[in-house]
Amino acid sequence: MINIVFGANFLLGLIIIIGVLLLYFLRIIRPELCRDEDIFFTTLGLIYGSILIIHGWRLDPILLFSQVLLVSVVLVAGWENIRLRGLIAKKLRNNYNYQTFILINLNKKGKVTFVFLFQ
Repeated sequence: MINIVFGANFLLGLIIIIGVLLLYFLRIIRPELCRDEDIFFTTLGLIYGSILIIHGWRLDPILLFSQVLLVSVVLVAGWENIRLRGLIAKKLRNNYNYQTFILINLNKKGKVTFVFLFQ
């Protein structure tokens, strides 16, 4: 039986789904921060959020409170993980003493040549 109630369970499921979709779209926005296992965690989060939305009406108050705590811990840990990934990426970028520039040259015959410049 599917019974969707617009209550706290719906809000929790929606928050989880939005959070994991942001984690997935991080691959497009900031690819240096993403990992391959993020797709696995996104899938698990979508399943978990869907279960909360569809079957969350069966939760008694103490189980709903435990789900609230679980969702908050997961979101805070995920936020900190992404922030630390950004700091690591920034530190790795700053450790390089040179910058690489790639110039793409298109000659008159339509042949593409790549020029790498190190500075």
